[in-house]
Amino acid sequence: MESWDKEVDVLVVGSGAGGLLSALVAAEKGASTLIIEKEALWGGTSATSGAGIWIPASDQARAEGFDDKPEDAFKYVRALSADNVPDANIRSYVENAACMLRWMGEHTDITYCSFPYPDYHAENPGGSPTGYRTHMPLPMDGRKLGKDVETLRFASPAASLFGYLNWHFDETYILLFRAKGWWWHLTKSLARYWFDLPFRFKSEKDRRLTLGNALAGGLRMALNKRGVPLWLESPMESLIEEDGKVVGAVVRRGKKTLRIGARKGVILAAGGFDKNQEMRDKHAPLYRNALYSGGTGGNTGDSIRAGQSVGAETMNMHSAWAAPVFYVPGEDRGRLCTIERALPGCMMVNQKGERYLNEAASYHIVGQQMARREAEHGDASPSWFVFDHTYRHKYPVGPLLPLLPDWAQNGMVRSILKKGRTVAELAEAMGADPAVLGATVERFNTHAAKGEDPDFNRGEAAYDKMYGDPSVTPNPCLKPLDKGPFYAMPIYPGDIGTNGGLKTDDRARVLNTDGKPIGGLYAVGNNAASAMGESYPGAGVTIGPALTFGYLAARDALGVND
Repeated sequence: MESWDKEVDVLVVGSGAGGLLSALVAAEKGASTLIIEKEALWGGTSATSGAGIWIPASDQARAEGFDDKPEDAFKYVRALSADNVPDANIRSYVENAACMLRWMGEHTDITYCSFPYPDYHAENPGGSPTGYRTHMPLPMDGRKLGKDVETLRFASPAASLFGYLNWHFDETYILLFRAKGWWWHLTKSLARYWFDLPFRFKSEKDRRLTLGNALAGGLRMALNKRGVPLWLESPMESLIEEDGKVVGAVVRRGKKTLRIGARKGVILAAGGFDKNQEMRDKHAPLYRNALYSGGTGGNTGDSIRAGQSVGAETMNMHSAWAAPVFYVPGEDRGRLCTIERALPGCMMVNQKGERYLNEAASYHIVGQQMARREAEHGDASPSWFVFDHTYRHKYPVGPLLPLLPDWAQNGMVRSILKKGRTVAELAEAMGADPAVLGATVERFNTHAAKGEDPDFNRGEAAYDKMYGDPSVTPNPCLKPLDKGPFYAMPIYPGDIGTNGGLKTDDRARVLNTDGKPIGGLYAVGNNAASAMGESYPGAGVTIGPALTFGYLAARDALGVND
């Protein structure tokens, strides 16, 4: 028998949404639970995300009049997912996701709403062009976290203003399209933040929690009520195995190395290997550069390797949640480019100055196409995001803010921004062929004026229109680039995390190389190979499964069947 420095029923490794929810489920069932986090901040990549979750057939969607069926969602995901993903894993997700969301609503203060957000391949069988499978959390008051809000991971700069002022999904639209009252809305948001004086002296964080901060914060509030400890700066060094079963882990806490026993199970929820350059070079040849990943710095694959050390199988390690990203020199990760590409008055070109994709497609599809283009032709990393004067002063472009003149932008942002009085001048600044870029812009403009894109069909799919400007007709995604000066910023094939990892079954149990469950070991989120395979069916298929399989893992570990 092992001797332990501490023993609990369930040990959760990682403090992202999947890990926090699994710990909450275990604690709610009366199990003693401990969460360990290797970094000084908690919340993982989940806290920096938009926190959208893709939940088929939810109560919220039904209330909106969307009569969804798990079987339709299964058909839709099955056709998109990799062939090596078992039917049982996909079916487990689509059949249990709504139950998980209902449980979370009953046991936390988090409120999720269903949005009319189209699936990324809505035209496919089982897809939803009207949306309502994607759900977003409402804002929360971070003061309820007490001092824990100080160690909650900051929202991503791509999902906040200046990296610390938090906005809700709906509020982004009000500001993006300058809807009625937008100035008052912006002023109110700034005032609320700056006049939070008691907190302002201690932190730059916004205590109004939105998006990923709302999800992680709400889960932590519920855990605090149940007395579940979360140890920061406490990395797992290895798993402890006894007679073929995982019974605990070796954890470093400060200067001490502790042996933590887990009577019911260890749940690995520590993310992928986004920031491990060596693992990326070995496993993910299309997505090589760790610097351009939007994942957090602690995602270095430790738990994946720990699982392998006790005989776990891995799957789809070459895969990632692909995305085009802007990169600001000096930052530790890429900034996801979601909305900008679909707005009218812009285009993406390779280093020669040629378009090669539908800019308004989902970020996963665009990221994949960019990575493949770079692998095949070597001219897409970086590509160039090109826009004109009208676009520059109407919409945000990654870190470039429309309300600020060029000279007032951050110095690092100015260093990557290219500008020309004419398209030819811009091409020279980009290092592209002026004749090629000129011809590309001319052809694009001719068709965009009619709302058409015969080359890549931009603006035709339901998802394309999601981020288009509804005030622009006949196609909300298309408008000529016809007013100088002209601008360009480099945009790279990146990702928001790897999604290959430990192979699991439909209950999140980690499987060994013989396809049998390893007793006492579970994996969720990007620690596990995704049930989506190499696809991205809709907004929220990263965190939705992380939460759902975290819910299932804790219940299985405790033998809960109700």
